[in-house]
Amino acid sequence: MSENLASISKKSLKRYLRPCESSDELALREVYEDAIRTCENSSYSKEQIEAWSALAYLPGILDKPLKQGVGWVSCVDKTIEAFALRYPTNRLALLYCRGRSSRQGHATALLHQIEEDTLKDRPINLKTEASLCSYKLLLRHGWKITSPEEIQIGGVNFSRYLMAKTLH
Repeated sequence: MSENLASISKKSLKRYLRPCESSDELALREVYEDAIRTCENSSYSKEQIEAWSALAYLPGILDKPLKQGVGWVSCVDKTIEAFALRYPTNRLALLYCRGRSSRQGHATALLHQIEEDTLKDRPINLKTEASLCSYKLLLRHGWKITSPEEIQIGGVNFSRYLMAKTLH
């Protein structure tokens, strides 16, 4: 879509969820990179953003969740604006939204759909590793922090949270 979504009347936009398809992989990598580069949280340095966003296209890093995970995309008209994937079944592996579409309900809708799917598949507990950009959203939806975690990506230090939710 060549036209900037922000310039289009919200009434004319058609937002919908659909299951992820194998043909979505490149678009999901693009959303992943965009989400990191446009994260509203200023807790990340330029060095951290560069290291993290580079994972989008490195071979082997996102391949398993993108190819074997199960999830949904949130679209505006026909453009993927956000996505969520479970891999394996009891783990929210990826939840990312383009910056231009943040705070418009995409992540919340995807999170609810993932939780609903998880209940159908019988695991009653979901876990994830949440960034400084996403942990507050998860807290608002009943997830609990189980512990903070320090990791390295490309030799750069990051803080994140291990989180879990028991579904009912």
